[in-house]
Amino acid sequence: MNLIVMIPAYRAERTLPELIRRVRGVMPDAGILVVDDGSPDATAIAAGTNGATVLRHAVNKGKGAALQTGFDYIRFHTPADFVLTMDADLQHLPEDIPNFIEVQKEMDADIVVGWRQRKGTCMPFHRRMSNTITSALVGIRTGIRIKDSQCGFRLIRKIVLEKVFTVSSGYEAETEFLIKAAKRGFRFAWAPVQTVYGEEKSYMTHWKTTVKFIEVLFKENA
Repeated sequence: MNLIVMIPAYRAERTLPELIRRVRGVMPDAGILVVDDGSPDATAIAAGTNGATVLRHAVNKGKGAALQTGFDYIRFHTPADFVLTMDADLQHLPEDIPNFIEVQKEMDADIVVGWRQRKGTCMPFHRRMSNTITSALVGIRTGIRIKDSQCGFRLIRKIVLEKVFTVSSGYEAETEFLIKAAKRGFRFAWAPVQTVYGEEKSYMTHWKTTVKFIEVLFKENA
């Protein structure tokens, strides 16, 4: 599989070296692209000195904008057939990447989304409730079963990037992507991944993100 791992990053200078090292250990032949979303720290340096290709926003634009910047670069400047997106804070474990590849080959899926277990895990209660509700709502909106709408750990066939473009700049872009991809008939599958929550700082503003999610969910032209 000709794969590029794409990591949107903000203030991730501490975690990126370990993340990149572990990705290399699992997928030594994959390209690694880091999109530094206007970090005020040494995120870009940490990525570049550890061998990743780095794109950088001059100012912080949001995760959705960082994802779209990476997708546009991959479409025009890489020969990759697939892109795997993962977060920079070590909540997505590189050791789970083979699960995505196995599921994709078995199901011939266009998009494989990470599926985190909710019950009996370290996922905070408010996140379990949010994930359960939003996944159900996105499932109703798309007409397909959505097991985990909020997981940004995803394996995406490059052709999807040529048909699906998001305009949301924040975390809600990941929901917009699912809705638009489902509307265009792309095939979904789900890969089990470990549920990890540590002391990492979240840059998600929950009320603002909820409002944006609702706007995306009910947007007619999504």
